[in-house]
Amino acid sequence: MFVQALSLVVIVMLLAFTPVSSAEDTAPYSKPVTQSYPKNVYWGDTHLHTRNSADAYSLGNMNLTPSDAYRFARGDTIIAHNGMPVRLRRPLDFLVVSDHSEYLGGLYRFSVDDPLVIDTKAGKQWRTYIDEGEPFKLFTAFTGSMQDSVAHPPFPEKTRNLIWQDISKTADDYNDPGQFTTMIGYEWTAMINGNNLHRVVIYKDGADLVSQIPPFSGQDSLDPRDLWHALARYEAQTGGEVMAIAHNGNVSNGMMFPAESVDGEPIDEAYAELRARWEPIYEVTQVKGDGEAHPSLSPDDEFADFENWDGDNIDRSVEKQDWMLAHEYARSALKLGLKHESELGTNPFKVGLIGSTDGHNAISTTEEDNYFGKFPESQPMPERMKNAMARDALWKNWRTVASGYAAVWAEENTREALFAAMKRREVYATTGSKITVRFFGGWSFGAEDAHRPDYVDVGYKQGVPMGGDLSSASESDSPRFLISAAKDPDGANLDRVQVIKGWLEEDGTLKEKVYDVAWSGDRVIDKETGKLPAVGSTVDVETATFTNTIGSAMLSSVWRDPDFNTSEHAFYYVRVLEIPRPRWSTYDAMYFGLELPEEIPRIIQDRAYTSPIWYTP
Repeated sequence: MFVQALSLVVIVMLLAFTPVSSAEDTAPYSKPVTQSYPKNVYWGDTHLHTRNSADAYSLGNMNLTPSDAYRFARGDTIIAHNGMPVRLRRPLDFLVVSDHSEYLGGLYRFSVDDPLVIDTKAGKQWRTYIDEGEPFKLFTAFTGSMQDSVAHPPFPEKTRNLIWQDISKTADDYNDPGQFTTMIGYEWTAMINGNNLHRVVIYKDGADLVSQIPPFSGQDSLDPRDLWHALARYEAQTGGEVMAIAHNGNVSNGMMFPAESVDGEPIDEAYAELRARWEPIYEVTQVKGDGEAHPSLSPDDEFADFENWDGDNIDRSVEKQDWMLAHEYARSALKLGLKHESELGTNPFKVGLIGSTDGHNAISTTEEDNYFGKFPESQPMPERMKNAMARDALWKNWRTVASGYAAVWAEENTREALFAAMKRREVYATTGSKITVRFFGGWSFGAEDAHRPDYVDVGYKQGVPMGGDLSSASESDSPRFLISAAKDPDGANLDRVQVIKGWLEEDGTLKEKVYDVAWSGDRVIDKETGKLPAVGSTVDVETATFTNTIGSAMLSSVWRDPDFNTSEHAFYYVRVLEIPRPRWSTYDAMYFGLELPEEIPRIIQDRAYTSPIWYTP
C-alpha cells in the first residue's frame, strides 16, 4: 500500500512540473509517409512473343510458352531453344506477353492436332501446305492474313474465345501483386502494303473481364480507328480499362504518324480525339531499330543516328522515300502533334515514350552484355551475325537491337498502379540500361533544388512530372526543369543530359533544338559550334571491355529555357547518354573469336528518353 501511494505521489509531482506541450511540439517528428506520388521506378517489357505468335512459331519458337516467359522474366531458370539454361541476373518487375492476335495460339495447336484448330477452315488450308511440302507458307499465311482474310480465313469465334480464355488465365496465374506483375495483352498486327501499323494492346484488368471479349485482329480491320472503337466497346461492356501502344513507325513508310488516315482522307478532329484517348504512349526503341530521331530530320543533332533502320518498310517490299521519315520518328511526330493541335484542337500524337524488346523467343533480354537475341535464329552462336531472318526476307541478325526497357514511375508494382502511370505518361524508355531519370517542369525551381535531398518532393509540389502539362505563363515567365539522372548501378557512367525542345512558331513553322544541360568532367561548350566535346572512350574492342574512369555516376540540373515564347506551343523531353561501351556484337566477337566485317558497329552509347512535358499557351 505504501509503495502504491508513493508511486501516486511521484506521478502527481511529474504532472505538476511537466510543461504543457504545444501543438507544434506534438507534431510527428519524422516526415510523413503518405505522399501520393510515385517513389519507385519499375522495369518491364510490354512487348514479348511466345510460341503462341504465328510468326514466332514459324520462325522456330516451337517450345517456349507464356508460362516460360513469365518464369524467365521473374528470375527463374528456363531452357532456351539452343539447349542452354538461361536466367536473368536482374529480373523484371513486370511483363506483358503480347502475342499476335492473328491466328493466336494456332500454329502450335495445329502442330499437335488440336481439333480446336485443325477442324477450322484455316487449319484445313494449313494441312494442304504441309501435304504439298511447303511448310514455309504457314509464315506467309500469317503475314497475308493481315491484308487478305478471304485468302487466309480467320479462326471462328469459338476457337478464338477458348484460346483467349486460356491465355488470360495463364497471365493471372503468374500475377503476384507487389512482387511481379503480369499484364494481359496482345498485338494487333495491321500491315498495309507491307507498311507497319502494329499496336500492342494492354489491359489493366484480370481474366474475369479480359476473357469476355477476344482480341481485335488485323483480320477484323486494318484501320486503327476500328481498333480504337473496339477498345471503347471493351470498356463499355466490361467496365475495365485498356490502351494501345504503337511501335516501329520507322518501318511504316510514313503511315505511323500520318497526315491522312488509311482511307486517304486528311486526319480530322474525330481521328485526333480517338488516337489521343487510346494511345497515350509510344514504344520508341526495340529490336527493329530505334525510333527517337533521324539525322535527316535533325541534322544538327550528332546523336540522332542511333541504330536507325531506314531502308524500307517491314516486309522490305518498298524502299523508303525522304518524305516518309517525318511521319515515322517520335521527335518529328511530337512536333507534328503541335501543329495538328493548333488546327484541330486536339494533339493526336501527344505520347509518352517507353522501350520494349519485341522479342519472339519468349526471352526478354535488353543489355549489351546479356543479349540473348530476339528470335531462335538470333540466339548466341558463332553464325548469328552472318545469318538473316526468314530466308533473307527481313534483316541480318547483326542489325537487331538489344533494346529496350519500359520504365514506369508508379506507387506500387500492381496492374492498377502501372496502368495508371502509363495512362498519365509518367514513363520513359531506355535502350537497355537501367538509368534512373526524374524530370519535372515548373515555373519556380531554383538552381539549389537540383542538389536538395528532397528534390522529388519539390518537383511534385512545385511542378509536374514527365508526361505532364505546363500552362498559365505570364509574359515574364520562362519554364524551369528539374532533372536528375543516375547511372545503372551495374552499367556505364553517364556522359551527359540533354533537353530536346520542339515548338510551333506563330507562322506555323515547326522547330527543334537540343540543349546540353549537364555533363561529366570539365568540358566546355564550344562557343563557335555550340557543341559539347565528346566524352571520350575507354572501350577495348579486342577484349570487349570498358572502364568507368570517365563519366559521372549522377548528373543533376535545373535548366531554364533561354528561348521561351509564351505564345508558342512547345514540348520538352530529356535524353540521357551513357559513355561508350561495347555493343553486343563486340561481346559476341570476343566470345566466339570472330572477325567482324567493317559494317557491323563495335561501340554503342546506350541512352534514356523521358516522356515529354508539354507547354500549351
